Amino acid sequence: MAQNENLAELSSAGVAVWLDDLSRDRIRSGNLQSLVDEHSVVGVTTNPTIFAAAISGSDSYDDQLHALAVREVSVEEGLRTVTAADVRDACDLLRPVAERQPGDGRVSLEVAPGLANDTDATAAEAAHLWWLVDRPNLYIKIPATEAGLSAITTSIARGISVNVTLIFSLERYRAVMDAYLSGLEQRLADDPEADLSNLESVASFFVSRVDSEIDKRLDAAGADASLKGKAGVANAQLAYQAYEEVFSSDRWQALEAKGARRQRPLWASTGVKNPEYSDTLYISELIAPGTVNTMPEKTLMAYADHGRPGTPIQKSYDDAAAVMKAVADAGVDLDDVFRVLETEGVQKFVDSWDELTDSVRSELEDKA
Repeated sequence: MAQNENLAELSSAGVAVWLDDLSRDRIRSGNLQSLVDEHSVVGVTTNPTIFAAAISGSDSYDDQLHALAVREVSVEEGLRTVTAADVRDACDLLRPVAERQPGDGRVSLEVAPGLANDTDATAAEAAHLWWLVDRPNLYIKIPATEAGLSAITTSIARGISVNVTLIFSLERYRAVMDAYLSGLEQRLADDPEADLSNLESVASFFVSRVDSEIDKRLDAAGADASLKGKAGVANAQLAYQAYEEVFSSDRWQALEAKGARRQRPLWASTGVKNPEYSDTLYISELIAPGTVNTMPEKTLMAYADHGRPGTPIQKSYDDAAAVMKAVADAGVDLDDVFRVLETEGVQKFVDSWDELTDSVRSELEDKA
């Protein structure tokens, strides 16, 4: 089937189009396959919020939940069994993409967000989920908290592909890239003959949430309204500049010579939250080779309908730096913004995880 022209053009520019959603209904109905066939989708990301909505809003899980209830499994085991099944099926569906496009055809499954500040527990759960799904085109999502950084290094050293999530600041992004390279180096130290070519990673840099928080603070400071809706894109553009720097370094080139693959920047939180902004803002202005953009279906379809490429990221660095300086000069404490966003981001996923746990508990009790 023919691909949508706007999304095909985006892919040709080096942007991998991923869907930020998954459900059993989407897999079974053929919807996910049609998005691959017709809308250039080459990957899928999930999070606790996505699974909470999927399980509570469908009867497609009834038979499996009934079987789990009969076995009297724990809520935690039931939750992981159900979500792993969806991710495994999605991995199988996307396997042909992974075989023809290394780095794509991936599906992400997140560690329990309540472990975000526990390095050892995060690394242990990452290993368990990698074993549980047992698919080579899986990503384990690990949050970019300070505790998460060491877990990322450990997981990469163990041969686990990682999607690093909840990145907001350039400082933390550089630490994430360092954690990835350190993991590759540790893997080689443990086994000089280790194959690095099958290890993959993406770094999920959040966009729209940055605008939401900074816009609020610009209003409170009585700042120039023209600064609103600019920081999210500018921050991400500068992240790509940092990516280019790190992945052209001597340190990286030594790893690349051993077969290592780049950790691609992934633009996350790309659904526009302010209706006054273009609904394709966080796609059009973040186009660059070797990137991923994971989109809610609504945003994906908006770009398919009327999306147009903006200024390439590499031509935006000076303007992006000027935007971030202007925001800081207006009285916005950017360090505090990023701290708040990380704390809130973890808590939002914890809340969704609790909702997901409650939903599975209720379903297991109903079907016992």
